Amino acid sequence: MDFQLKDVASQKGKVAIVTGANIGLGYETTLGLVSKDVQVVMACRNFDKAHKAKSKILEQYPEAQLEVIQLDLGSFQSIRAFVKNFSAKYDRLDLLIENAGIMMPPFMKTEDGFESQFGVNHLGHFLLTNLLYPTIQKTSQARIITLSSIAHRNGRIDFENLNAEVKYSKMGAYGQSKLACLMFALELDRRLKKSGSQTIAVSAHPGASNTNLGQHLNKTLYRLLLPLMSFFIHDPKEAALPTLYAALGTDIQSGDYVGPTGFNEMKGKPGKVKALPHAYDADVAKRLWEVSEEFIGQKFEV
Repeated sequence: MDFQLKDVASQKGKVAIVTGANIGLGYETTLGLVSKDVQVVMACRNFDKAHKAKSKILEQYPEAQLEVIQLDLGSFQSIRAFVKNFSAKYDRLDLLIENAGIMMPPFMKTEDGFESQFGVNHLGHFLLTNLLYPTIQKTSQARIITLSSIAHRNGRIDFENLNAEVKYSKMGAYGQSKLACLMFALELDRRLKKSGSQTIAVSAHPGASNTNLGQHLNKTLYRLLLPLMSFFIHDPKEAALPTLYAALGTDIQSGDYVGPTGFNEMKGKPGKVKALPHAYDADVAKRLWEVSEEFIGQKFEV
């Protein structure tokens, strides 16, 4: 399918949550959704930046239904508070778009003691999905869209070093976290199908894009490489299209993986793509799910 956002019919009546909606891919995803009349809850850590982003979107789409609810994916307490606030106002959730993430920061831990990339990119979204699942389950044809990355290709789930207690590699931990996101989506798909649920789990990746995710990269090297990188990256508006396709495409099925279809999946038109074989290891995914349940301190029953 040649996905074109302009061809998508109005989605009026649908409710979406976009994590990290105030900047980069999350902002462009939110913009795309409201252009199709989706009511969007902007789940953002920085309340002030989120409200500025909301105002900017309203300048372009004055009738857009937008609400900011604070969410810090590095804090289980914040995640639980977010879900409580959301559930008090909404009785449906058509689209949960797990977009927020961090990439290759110096070693840090989340509020709950987990390596920040594994904690925010995977574990925070795992808990968020778990807590929102009752609302998602009762919403007809709901979709859960988890963002991965081409970095999953070099990622491995190291159960002996999930939280970098043995050693810390920025790139290694990032690859592991984005592989975990992808494996979570695929395992969620398996469990949803087994339970007979109509909810679908989809994963998407943006390819390569010049977004705020690069804030922790070496600034001098980044500036030197940017002219060369321009041949291999696309802007955030284009990079958000795989996510929008995963959320709104009429031919999307549970278990699909969506990304750019150009060279090495770094840029190009959005389409269905394939992850590397290790991402489909059901035994590792099952163990990751069980370990994640232990870390969040509760079962995730589908």
